[in-house]
Amino acid sequence: MKRLSIRGGVFTDVDGGEQTTIGEVVNVIIVNAASVSRSYFGNQFDPNKSTAPVCWSDDTQTPSPNVSEDNVQARRCMDCTQNVRGSGENGGRACRFQQRLAVVFEGNLDEVYQLQIPASSIFGRVVNGNMGMQEYARYLSAHDTSVTSVVTNITFDKDSVIPKLYFKPVRPLDSGLGIKVSEMVVHEDTKRAITSFVPVTNEPSPFGSVDGGFDINAN
Repeated sequence: MKRLSIRGGVFTDVDGGEQTTIGEVVNVIIVNAASVSRSYFGNQFDPNKSTAPVCWSDDTQTPSPNVSEDNVQARRCMDCTQNVRGSGENGGRACRFQQRLAVVFEGNLDEVYQLQIPASSIFGRVVNGNMGMQEYARYLSAHDTSVTSVVTNITFDKDSVIPKLYFKPVRPLDSGLGIKVSEMVVHEDTKRAITSFVPVTNEPSPFGSVDGGFDINAN
């Protein structure tokens, strides 16, 4: 599975053992997105390896039914000790919010990339026109526009000490591209991109609290 890494504040094309630096800006088409989830990797965490988490939640409320009984950290995420600030490195939470996006480049719609974004790129309010993923989705929805029908520009927040992404629309797709993109929405590579786990960099969370503070399931 091909991935777009955001480590170090640059986009990197990761294809198996090969890595190619792209730069600090990409224009892509988001062909699908998983719901906001959370995952706890425990001592297995290694941002350079693709390993399954110890415990995870698909809805951010309760552990996934696919988590083995021995690995369940708590019956409810809100009660979990791994969801307490300070349980992870740098004063953050050991169990982290994330969202997996499936994206393609306009010039090559057949190659799907997984772009896995952390909490800093999902939540938050619009600042000087800069939007995190949820605000971007709300903005498009307010203009009766699907995220799959536009080219999306993704850049890094230059003022953030951790990789933090901003999203904005560039232009609508023409009808020919739109038809091809609609086919990629349900492609097997797209499904794999939004369901496969890859550890995200264990960065400190910029949020003092997330429970009740953000709409984590907004479309």
